[in-house]
Amino acid sequence: MASITRALRPLSRTTPSARLASKRLATVRPVQSAYAFSTTTRRQEADLSELTPTPISHLSETETMMADMVSKFASEQIGPKVRDMDEAETMDPSVVEGLFEQGVMGIEIPEEFGGAGMNFTAAIVAIEELARIDPSVSVMVDVHNTLVNTAIMKYGDAQAHRTWLPKLSTGTVGSFCLSEPVSGSDAFALQTKAEKTADGYKINGSKMWITNAMESGIFIVFANLNPSAGYKGITAFIVEKGTPGFSIAKKEKKLGIRASSTCVLNFDDVVIPKSNILGEEGKGYKIAIEILNEGRIGIAAQMTGLALGAWEHAARYVWNDRKQFGQLIGEFQGMQHQIAQAYTEIAAARALVYNAARKKEAGQDFVKDAAMAKLYASQVAGRVAGSAVEWMGGMGFVREGIAEKMFRDSKIGAIYEGTSNIQLQTIAKMLQKQYTN
Repeated sequence: MASITRALRPLSRTTPSARLASKRLATVRPVQSAYAFSTTTRRQEADLSELTPTPISHLSETETMMADMVSKFASEQIGPKVRDMDEAETMDPSVVEGLFEQGVMGIEIPEEFGGAGMNFTAAIVAIEELARIDPSVSVMVDVHNTLVNTAIMKYGDAQAHRTWLPKLSTGTVGSFCLSEPVSGSDAFALQTKAEKTADGYKINGSKMWITNAMESGIFIVFANLNPSAGYKGITAFIVEKGTPGFSIAKKEKKLGIRASSTCVLNFDDVVIPKSNILGEEGKGYKIAIEILNEGRIGIAAQMTGLALGAWEHAARYVWNDRKQFGQLIGEFQGMQHQIAQAYTEIAAARALVYNAARKKEAGQDFVKDAAMAKLYASQVAGRVAGSAVEWMGGMGFVREGIAEKMFRDSKIGAIYEGTSNIQLQTIAKMLQKQYTN
């Protein structure tokens, strides 16, 4: 299969066509728009006054084709490996290689550094389509694109761009290392420390719950360079796999997204050069906050993709295969109402996701929107995936299909990159500020 992003590059450089691309109705996929403003790589303080309003579900031609091509790749190349990867709790190296070959590991990275040079929503589309087949693969792509790549593009200097972006776009997976045993939701209580050396920095401490750790070669590590300054001493550093003193201490055995590696990392006198700092000293907290706000849209897309994949799998079963009392169980009114309710909630969650993505691209404040999207999408994923198991009965409970796996995978959405309670707190604080005299 030819590279997905290579095929789409010419389209991403032109004004999107008004021609509607074909779409599968069952996927509730957003359709293409002649007026979607997300076809530029980035747009700050965009003037939207002259744009014709369009439904949130409209996509540009490039984004529509991205969805179709990633869907095809995921179904053909990832789908047959999903069950084996879940059982082995390991990501198949051929899947990782295929993701790089298709260009979906560098969607927003500029072409000059080997990336596709596309927009944020194109990445969201890819994350969602991958999650319909395997949320484990989806989160690998999500963390790599929306956290690691974005952090280096946004906060790295020219040298950092030249050093790290070509690797990240063509063959090296990245990890975002913030969480620790004592700092989860209270992220800035981290205990990992850094100190200056004659030629750079030395890091000591440990990290926990680090996604992609087994596959990664590049790690963005947050450590406190000045503990007396509290969170204002936190600084971001880049550490490469194989650096002396850096080790993977433990790989977690998880309820869901089992093929996605989640590990404990140790840093014992890890020395890195001055050039491996990301951004400025003491600005790590700012980097973490801003990058995670964007990353939450990616997790929300993972959850809507998961919900849609679970819904499709179960809907096809009840409307085509399973009969009771002389008729397909999907023809009973009670079942139809449940199916319709689930589909409606998926569509509502996707509207929140794409609205947050569009606002981010337009340079508007999207923090509350990202929190609402992640909160609701994770709730919908849990409900829909759970219902899908019940609709399929015994066949949903056994490990022959994907229903029980999607149910297990859905639980993580309410936990990582900000728990549901943290999202509610973010939303409430912003509403209180808005409505307080």
